[in-house]
Amino acid sequence: MQAHRARLVWETTKSAAVVTADGTEPAWRPGVFDRVMLDAPCTGLGALRRRPEARWRRDPAGIADLGKLQRRLLDTALEAVRPGGVVAYVTCSPHLAETKVVVGDILARRNDVEQLDARAYLPEVDGLGDGPHAQFWPHRHGTDAMFLALLRKIG
Repeated sequence: MQAHRARLVWETTKSAAVVTADGTEPAWRPGVFDRVMLDAPCTGLGALRRRPEARWRRDPAGIADLGKLQRRLLDTALEAVRPGGVVAYVTCSPHLAETKVVVGDILARRNDVEQLDARAYLPEVDGLGDGPHAQFWPHRHGTDAMFLALLRKIG
């Protein structure tokens, strides 16, 4: 996470410890956190309304490379939480290869993770899709096209 984004998270929560580090080389022991938010690096295609030029900086090969990194970071985040701990996987992309496919691959490969229904934690927000993830859209929610999946470590 970039330092400025970590500061925004802390300013919003004011009660959470926010760690800024390279998630591919953790600076923490496994199983030490109750909650982890992985603000995954992504294509940023969900922010096109604010950054329309971003569409010209992306190509299909980049999505494949990001997918590998996203999976690696999500695995690391899941190792960082204790049993019962929850990882929020968040992207500002609606692209299936960066959202549902990444989460689906992790769930298919790991037997120590279950997906929670993210919509249940956002009862005040309508139109988040069929779930169990939550998909925000600019035309519905007045936000970037953001994706949220909640994964709980079991066992």
